[in-house]
Amino acid sequence: MRIVVSEFMSLDGVVQAPGGPDEDTDGGFAHGGWTHPFFDEEVVGGAFDAAIAGADALLFGRRTWQVMAAAWPERSGDPFSDKINSMPKYVVSDTLGDDKLTWDTTLIPGGEAVARIRELRAAEGGDLLVMGSSTLVRTLLSEDLVDELRLLVSPVILGGGKSLFPYDGGLRTFELASATTNSAGVNVCVYRRAAQK
Repeated sequence: MRIVVSEFMSLDGVVQAPGGPDEDTDGGFAHGGWTHPFFDEEVVGGAFDAAIAGADALLFGRRTWQVMAAAWPERSGDPFSDKINSMPKYVVSDTLGDDKLTWDTTLIPGGEAVARIRELRAAEGGDLLVMGSSTLVRTLLSEDLVDELRLLVSPVILGGGKSLFPYDGGLRTFELASATTNSAGVNVCVYRRAAQK
């Protein structure tokens, strides 16, 4: 399985709370829902449709899983909702217990995350898609486990907030596979891991 990360991102690299005002207010973040003015069905919505179409499973950190598991099971009747609800999901957490899991989800304890995710990546299948989950994505990038980044970069500066990228001095090279821009100025950029030289 390839590990594919799909993220909304601001010009200054912030990925925190793209969906709503109360999604993630850590650190006093007050701009939740910042992606709404830039969304369109064709380009931005199409980018998520394409990511889901190639996925066989979803991987989340605890906070993102809780937000998604509270919202998506009630939705149905369109291909995106039906696929996201039917595919297997994995959540990395040290605070959730198996008894709290719903939405066809398997728990990966935090201390076992890197080893278990390596096993999933080595398995046959389509993509293992990560949406949101900035802390988990930083770990995956640090461990060189990300095969593709799908970044939806909105033309807005948020002045601080959570980022995806590790600050460990590591050099990681990706190649631009495609780029599309919508009428609101969102750049949908797909980067694939560069071949090691």
